[in-house]
Amino acid sequence: MNTAAINKKLQKAFGGRFSAVEENGAVFVRGKSDDWNEIIAACQTAAEKYGATHVVNDIVYTGAQPLPMRLPSLRDDALNGRAPDVLIIGGGISGASIARELMKWKLDVLLVDKEADLALQASGRNDGEVHPGIDLGKGSLKHKYIRRANRMYADVCQTLDVPFHRVGQYVLFRSALLRPVIGLYALWRRLHDGIEDTKLLSGKELLRREPRLSPDTKFALWNPSAGCVCPYGLTIAYAENAVQNGAAVSLNTAVLSMEVRGHRIVSVNTNRGTLYPKLVINAAGVFAEDVAAMADDRFYSIHPRRGTNSILDQKAGAYMHSIASVKDLHIHGKNHSKGGGILHTVHDNLLIGPDAVETPEKENTETRPESIKTVFDKQTQTMPALSQRDIITYFTGVRAPTFEEDFILEPGRNTKNLIHVAGIQSPGLTTAPAVAVDMAALAVELLKKERPVEVNPAFDPVRKGVPVLRELDDAAREDMICKNPDYGEIVCRCEEISKGEILDALRAPICVPTLDGIKKRVRPGMGRCQGGFCSPLVTKIIAEFLGVPLADVRKSSAESVITFGETKNCKGGDEA
Repeated sequence: MNTAAINKKLQKAFGGRFSAVEENGAVFVRGKSDDWNEIIAACQTAAEKYGATHVVNDIVYTGAQPLPMRLPSLRDDALNGRAPDVLIIGGGISGASIARELMKWKLDVLLVDKEADLALQASGRNDGEVHPGIDLGKGSLKHKYIRRANRMYADVCQTLDVPFHRVGQYVLFRSALLRPVIGLYALWRRLHDGIEDTKLLSGKELLRREPRLSPDTKFALWNPSAGCVCPYGLTIAYAENAVQNGAAVSLNTAVLSMEVRGHRIVSVNTNRGTLYPKLVINAAGVFAEDVAAMADDRFYSIHPRRGTNSILDQKAGAYMHSIASVKDLHIHGKNHSKGGGILHTVHDNLLIGPDAVETPEKENTETRPESIKTVFDKQTQTMPALSQRDIITYFTGVRAPTFEEDFILEPGRNTKNLIHVAGIQSPGLTTAPAVAVDMAALAVELLKKERPVEVNPAFDPVRKGVPVLRELDDAAREDMICKNPDYGEIVCRCEEISKGEILDALRAPICVPTLDGIKKRVRPGMGRCQGGFCSPLVTKIIAEFLGVPLADVRKSSAESVITFGETKNCKGGDEA
């Protein structure tokens, strides 16, 4: 680390408005600005990509201030006094997968998340690609884990009963002049970086495989190991298997503060009581830096990055059956994103996106027209047949990168009973299975310094999901309906979801009895009409299952009211 050199660069680029100092092995950048993009640029100037020395953003932002962190309205003492061996903060793919791996040991594990369900932030708001690692060179933690984890996916998804398709990825090039250079790049990736499945295809062969891709394609990079998975489905499956093996999951639970004494976390204050964990795992996504600050262990910063995806109707899913994106040097400037593309999902839709926009707002997931336009302007170069008319829904997620654009997977530097699993952006979904194994091993290693930790011989890795009737043959479906007539009552016509499947989801190890919770688990409302017909029926099923009035059922959080009560009396008279 050379702060003199960093300050020289900052002086040249920003005229002395920002400066850098070294403190406790990290680089703190300070100053003041009302321009968020300028702040990001200054911190990126101080950072070394994939570097082990992290940049901390201490620049005062004087522009429009983002809203404070959303907190659940729930207040009780349900967790007060709990003293788990491991407290995991964050119910995304990282926290859920680590929780499941930890259950291979005889440990008391508690996972908390402030949202009303798992995977409500970045882990449920991404494209679901299982990356091959073609764009990752040696030296980063991303590269260290991606090939190992990619090879784990088929077994993990089979064990957890989650759909996974190895559809392969094409990167299209429209200039024949680039072929020698890209050929050398592919060779380097195979021989030096271990991305052994990288191949070059002619444009003719590409269009034979995927006829609707750009006819201007001269050649393409092909990685058959790329795949797709349902990101929130996998997160839920990991968490359910953890619960089946004895872990506890507490939703609507926000970490508010910590007491740290003698370089150790003594207690963790939440809206549901005070906890006394022996070890804390910080997997809090965009709030990982905030948790690190609470734990007196802040040595990195997270700068939120928005990305918008569009979902196309299943009829558009027939256009292409893999993952593809165009890569032309003149349309790709400096970009820390994976670049977005077109992906055929495990549910036979096409997903288009994402873009990448820096933002100070950690929880603003609104979708903006300019993001959809940016994505479609780019991806119609990959597939000219794409049309915004086929969009059935869209969503925006906020990623959690560090300025080094790499993961942080290490024990606390100042606080001893803490592990950081931070900076988890793309390809964090891909790397999760392998990262979880190593982070669980690290947790056990730290716990063993205090007491023996035994292997759990009763651990059962198998999780059985809700049966998907639309994928069964006629005989199997008929047999299930004969055993349970609820499977014969179709509630969602678009996705062919039965009442029986909805009830199965409500009886799952982690019951989230909301409209969105059921939607994420068994897909009613995911089709063309986006719940226009089935939502009232699903709401009624939830209310009957819980034994509560219809008005008590929520869309997602406690604040997302669907109905406020009856508007007419039981005799059909005047409004109440």
